Amino acid sequence: MMTSTENWLPASFVHPLRVDFSESIYLRPIRASDVDIDLIAVHANRDMLWEQYGEAWGWPPVDMTLDEDLADLARHAEEIERHESFNYAILSGAEGGPDQRLLGCVYIDPPQSDEPGARPEVSWWCVADAPPALSAGLGDFVRSWIADEWPLSAPAFPFNG
Repeated sequence: MMTSTENWLPASFVHPLRVDFSESIYLRPIRASDVDIDLIAVHANRDMLWEQYGEAWGWPPVDMTLDEDLADLARHAEEIERHESFNYAILSGAEGGPDQRLLGCVYIDPPQSDEPGARPEVSWWCVADAPPALSAGLGDFVRSWIADEWPLSAPAFPFNG
């Protein structure tokens, strides 16, 4: 059950608009306009994603349509603007270019309850055929990025151990 997202981040916090993983791979807030590359990545990795998130989130559905994904990405973009939660696309290729590819996502969410000790949650995934450096280094990268750039106190990593 989602909790109120008020006060989970300082009012003055400005979320990063781009973070470089490497020279050719970067993260930025997901957009509804990413739907075509997102749908390809989600469909191609659906079983792995369901194993990771299915029980908790009921995602991704077996037959997610373009319209369903578009609505989901638009909701994520709105949540980012309101600082309710964050979905960062992991991308390669020129922004908006024909070679751009979605390689995964990083999710940064508020505590899931108002109970004392509830912590913000961070998780990530990358496509099965991601570049080896991304597959091997994404976990360490995300943990460092969150520790260095986000004002989160002791986040939990419930889906990534």
